[in-house]
Amino acid sequence: MAVDTISNGTGRRKNAVARVRLVAGSGKITVNGKPSEEYFPRQALQTILQQPFTVANTPGRYDIIATVTGGGIAGQAGAVRHGIARALARSDESLRSPLHKEGLLTRDPRMKERKKYGHKRARKGFQYSKR
Repeated sequence: MAVDTISNGTGRRKNAVARVRLVAGSGKITVNGKPSEEYFPRQALQTILQQPFTVANTPGRYDIIATVTGGGIAGQAGAVRHGIARALARSDESLRSPLHKEGLLTRDPRMKERKKYGHKRARKGFQYSKR
């Protein structure tokens, strides 16, 4: 299946990495070979995926083919959004400013804090028993 790729973008969020291809089309989003509605069933995640198109005012102009690995479902949705925004900015330089203003080109640096020794989780201590 030969498709003429307009641009590529790599998105990252938490431990998820998404490779995104932007193709001229009708607005269809495919994630790991499945339609996005099937891969991300929650409506909130669907909204996250559409955000770059809404900001760039280009809904329905491009098809997205995304391959995403690592992390959980929310992190993967954020990674795909980041990748779409980067691909849009690379395809049309005039879209860079509105996407950047909305914070879609910036990688979210928040990560899970590591577990510390002597603790149950990152910050929660073990239960203290006086007697």
